[in-house]
Amino acid sequence: MKIGSGRKSKFSIYKLSLFLLLVILVLFNSCSSGKLDVYTYTGTTMGTTYSIKIVEDLSSSKFDDLDKKIDSILVHVNQRMSTYISDSELSNFNNSKDTNWVNVSEELSLIIFQSIEVGNLSKGSFDITIGPLVNLWGFGPNNKNESITTEKEITELKQNIGLNKIKVDFENSKIKKLHPGIYLDLSGIAKGYGVDKVGLFLESLGIKNYMVEIGGEVRTKGLNGKKAKWKIGISTPTNDGLQKIVAISNYSMATSGDYLNYFEENGVRYSHTIDPVTGKPITHNLASVTVIHKDCAYADAFATAIDVMGPTVGYNFALNQKLPVFMIVREENGFVEKMTPQFKDLINKEK
Repeated sequence: MKIGSGRKSKFSIYKLSLFLLLVILVLFNSCSSGKLDVYTYTGTTMGTTYSIKIVEDLSSSKFDDLDKKIDSILVHVNQRMSTYISDSELSNFNNSKDTNWVNVSEELSLIIFQSIEVGNLSKGSFDITIGPLVNLWGFGPNNKNESITTEKEITELKQNIGLNKIKVDFENSKIKKLHPGIYLDLSGIAKGYGVDKVGLFLESLGIKNYMVEIGGEVRTKGLNGKKAKWKIGISTPTNDGLQKIVAISNYSMATSGDYLNYFEENGVRYSHTIDPVTGKPITHNLASVTVIHKDCAYADAFATAIDVMGPTVGYNFALNQKLPVFMIVREENGFVEKMTPQFKDLINKEK
């Protein structure tokens, strides 16, 4: 990710992805000495890396060129949802000032539908209309190269922000701006959606055992090469090891944290996670939050929402939604773990 002049990027999403990929590979290789065949596919997508592991007999011709088919799916998703691709479907919608209903792909209408659903549940903590503020703070495709964002700039842009300014007709694959300046940013859910898309494609081929990971967001099905549940690592906030290893099967997992992507200017750290209410990067002491869900898109979006809320409000929200959530919270004497009862029950059941 490019940061504006004078800003120091302390940790990039790409580096994080490489670390998480290494974690997953190490964990997998440590328990894959069984007799089943293991197939690995890796590459880059959405500005990050991906890793796919399949435990299956792939001798059937229906698995020919599987790597190319996976790449094609990811290219397709990116072409629908990226703000970094100037002619993507999302970019075309963002650049238009049309406030009439617009026909879009089923994929784009679905992800916007899911985003609004999570946004409403979180009372706006997850808000895909936050794109202009993401760009203003230098975390989007339109990097800001001047000084730190002013209150005046934030106030002006917030006029174009709010879930009440966008509508979706999922049944007919249509979306509509209620304000011409609406600009959507799907970065808080798109990787999770891409993970689900690849996973569902593999399932359509009859594959029953796989792990799909994009930029640290993971979807699992069945068992690994040793006929055990998939072991996924959660990084420490200092990124020097693993905080926890979670064994899951038929679940997805996503992590969001303020230490993953930020810049420093004049001794102040600015997180890439923007609070839609304040229009500013989050400043609370929640270092990271991991959410487990059946679908990776929802895990991704809920993790982003809770990251915005912080450790107290976010934890209470997770309790109300009965979400399996694991938090790492900064305290005066170091980091402490906090998890919902649903998370405890799930990891105990999954052992």
